[in-house]
Amino acid sequence: MDNTEGNEIELHGDEEIIEVIDLNEAEPGPDDLADDLEDVDFEDTGNDEMEAEAEQDDSDVTFSKHTGSVFCVSLDPATNSLAVTGGEDDKAYVWRVDDGEVVLECSGHKDSVTCAVFSHDSSMVASGDMSGMIKVWKIETKEEIWSFEVGDLEWLEWHPCAPVLLAGTDDGSVWMWKIPAGDCKTFQSPACQATSGKVLPDGKRAVVGYEDGTVRVWDLKQGNTIHVIKGQDGHQGSLTCLACNKDGSLILTGSVDGSAKLINTTTGKVVGSFSVEGGKAKGSKDEEETNSVESVGFCNILPLIAVAYLDGTLAIYDLSTQVLRHRCQHEAGIVHLQWEESSSVVSTCSLDGALRLWDARSGNIVSEYRGHTAEILDFTINREASFAITASGDNQAKVFCLQRPDR
Repeated sequence: MDNTEGNEIELHGDEEIIEVIDLNEAEPGPDDLADDLEDVDFEDTGNDEMEAEAEQDDSDVTFSKHTGSVFCVSLDPATNSLAVTGGEDDKAYVWRVDDGEVVLECSGHKDSVTCAVFSHDSSMVASGDMSGMIKVWKIETKEEIWSFEVGDLEWLEWHPCAPVLLAGTDDGSVWMWKIPAGDCKTFQSPACQATSGKVLPDGKRAVVGYEDGTVRVWDLKQGNTIHVIKGQDGHQGSLTCLACNKDGSLILTGSVDGSAKLINTTTGKVVGSFSVEGGKAKGSKDEEETNSVESVGFCNILPLIAVAYLDGTLAIYDLSTQVLRHRCQHEAGIVHLQWEESSSVVSTCSLDGALRLWDARSGNIVSEYRGHTAEILDFTINREASFAITASGDNQAKVFCLQRPDR
């Protein structure tokens, strides 16, 4: 698809309309094989293992349509009644959470689907594969309404309040399209992977982390960088994850260098740095290998942050004092964490196939859920924190009803 010079994209922020004009024409990035998941040995979960039943299965619904590892899962933001999962079988499925029934099969991809997300109003779903093929589907009509091919895909995200889709690629480009018109703008940066990205809540800025350790805050209207965070205060290794607080005034970034950085989005200054002692990942062959940060997040109701590490450490820090409050240890590396919307509970999934809920006030485990026969690669929790959906290397996604003493 060719870019059209002179098209306009309107981004609807909280109270005003932002126009992006003079759209750039840009060539797609190199069509190399994606390597963003090369360190995960998915071949370990062979057919024999897939047939094995878990000793304990706490799930309420199991989705088994995928024929390969399930890499990603998202919930529709409008109702939280639909899930979308993407897998190694080159497909994404939209399915009902309550019974696992397929609503839409997103086919036609060339490689493993590693990104699958709903638009802000749940009317569309975007699926992206490792080779860079991105497709958008309309849920109501079950039709593919747009597609585009970029370089090897790293991440995919919808704008929080407009039909605008953003993607980061292996060559460092960040793409932005109006859907379904396809009007396009690109944000160019040094030739290294744009490893993670997020549109801030104001809808006017996006934060992108890169393989060289830099973090850039982009102005979506002007197409220029507002801040570039690098050097001694910044990360010394590739960015692995990032998150923002509720009003977008602060971002938290994680890196393979073993640290998390707290950055003020207004000033672009690093205002905090967090790392756990010990520094080496369990089982590390290289003694110099650092304990990579795999996931980060802000608590919505208390001044707390959570940082998850490759060695299985979940660290809870006090945001105001930047002091380590609790250290919650897992037997296996943590893949992802998520805070509940309206509580002090933070959930984690790990390579041992378990989902765990932790009380950040006390540092104690609240509950643990099992049912997968392989590692959990992604998970999400609904707004009310009444259920969680996990995606696993055992070819399955599972819905767990979350039961706690306070309910």
